[in-house]
Amino acid sequence: MSAAARFDRGHTDDLMSFLAASPTPYHAVANAAERLEKAGFRQVAETDAWDGTSGGKYVLRGGAIVAWYVPEGAAAHTPFRVVGAHTDSPNLRVKPRPDTGAHGWRQIAVEIYGGPLMNSWLDRDLGLAGRLSLRDGTTRLVDVDRPLLRVPQLAIHMDRNVSADGLKLDKQRHLQPIWGLGDTVRDGDLIAFLEDEAGLARGEVTGWDLMTHSVEPPAYLGRDQELVAGPRMDNLLSVHAGTAALAAVATSGGELPYLPVLAAFDHEETGSQSDTGADGPLLGSVLERSVFARGGTYEDRARAFAGTVCLSSDTGHAVHPNYAERHDPTHHPRVNGGPILKVNVNNRYATDGSGRAVFAAACEKAGVPFQTFVSNNSMPCGTTIGPITAARHGISTVDIGVAILSMHSARELCGAEDPHLLANALGAFLQP
Repeated sequence: MSAAARFDRGHTDDLMSFLAASPTPYHAVANAAERLEKAGFRQVAETDAWDGTSGGKYVLRGGAIVAWYVPEGAAAHTPFRVVGAHTDSPNLRVKPRPDTGAHGWRQIAVEIYGGPLMNSWLDRDLGLAGRLSLRDGTTRLVDVDRPLLRVPQLAIHMDRNVSADGLKLDKQRHLQPIWGLGDTVRDGDLIAFLEDEAGLARGEVTGWDLMTHSVEPPAYLGRDQELVAGPRMDNLLSVHAGTAALAAVATSGGELPYLPVLAAFDHEETGSQSDTGADGPLLGSVLERSVFARGGTYEDRARAFAGTVCLSSDTGHAVHPNYAERHDPTHHPRVNGGPILKVNVNNRYATDGSGRAVFAAACEKAGVPFQTFVSNNSMPCGTTIGPITAARHGISTVDIGVAILSMHSARELCGAEDPHLLANALGAFLQP
C-alpha cells in the first residue's frame, strides 16, 4: 500500500483548496469565516454591544480573525484554550504609486514584505490580489488568479559569474515585475485594470492593499504522493488546521471545560506590531469582552486568563537532506513525523516544561506522534507570536507547528500526512 493510501486525504485536499483560495490575509480570514459560519458561528461587530449568549462567534479585523465558542452555561471565569496562528506570508506588495516602467516595458512598483527567499519569485507566473477600499467606505476583495506579472531573471550570458558567486539581487532594482509593453507610463493604469476586474466603476477605488502570488496551484509531489508543494504554508497551514479543529469542537456536542478560541493574526512576518498583529490589543480585547459579556468582573477576567493556555502554531524546519549540518545533531524533525514542539531557552519560543506536558497530553489523546525542534547553537532561530502572546497577555503559551522545507519561498513543501495530524492534535487540545 502506498504512503498516500495510509491516511485520509480529505483534510489535505481541503488544505490545498484553502491555500489556492487564500492569496492574501484578507482572503484567508474570509475563507476561515465562511467555514466557521457553516459550523454555526456568527460574526459580531466590535462596534456593537456584545451579549453573553452561548454558541460560536467571531470578529474580523483586516487580515485577522478571532473566533471563540461559548458552551451553554459557561461561567464568566472559565479559562480559554487558544490556538494562535498568522495569516501573512513574505511576498512582493504593490507600492502607493504602482505604475512604472522603462525601455518599452510596463512594470509594477513593488515593496518587499517580510523576509522572502527572493530568488523564488524570479521567472514565476504571478497573479495579483488584495483589498480595495472604495469611495463609499466599504472594501472589496480582488483576486486576479492568472499569469499577470513576472520578474524576469537576467540571462546567464550577461552574468557569467552567477554560478560561481551566487545570485545577488538588489531589492529596489531587480524585483520590479513586468506586466506589458509600452513606452508611456500612465498613472492609474493598474487600479483602473483592477476596477474592471472587480466590476467597479472607474474612480471608485481610493485605497488598496495589494500583493503578488504564485498562480501555480498546490499539488501532491513524489513517487507515492507523500509530499505537498504549495504557497503560503507558513502559516496558512496552521490557520486551516485551527479553523477545522475549532469547527469540529463546536459541533461535537461534548462537554468543554474551556472556551476554545482561534486567533489568526496578520503582520507576524514584520514583527506583529499593528492593530491586527499579535503584539496589538485584538486578542486581549476579544477575550476580555467575552468575559464581561457573560456578566464577569475584572476578577473573573483575571481568573480566566490565569487558567488560559495558548498553542502558538507556526511552521518549523524539517531536517534538510542537503544541509543536515545546519540542524542540531540530536534534533532532526522529519516530515510526516507529526507536529513539532519548538523549544528555545532564550525565549525565542515560549515553550517550557509545563507547556510541553499540555501538548504531549493533547497528542496522546489524539493518537498523534510529535517531535521536538531545537536550533543548532550556531544558528539563532527565528521567533513567533508565542513569546509575544505570553508576554502581552500573561497567559501560558506553547510553540508548535508542522515541519516544512523551503520556508519563506514562494512555494513551500510539507508532508501530506502532517496537516491532518496537526488538526487532530489541535482538536484534542481545544477539547481536553
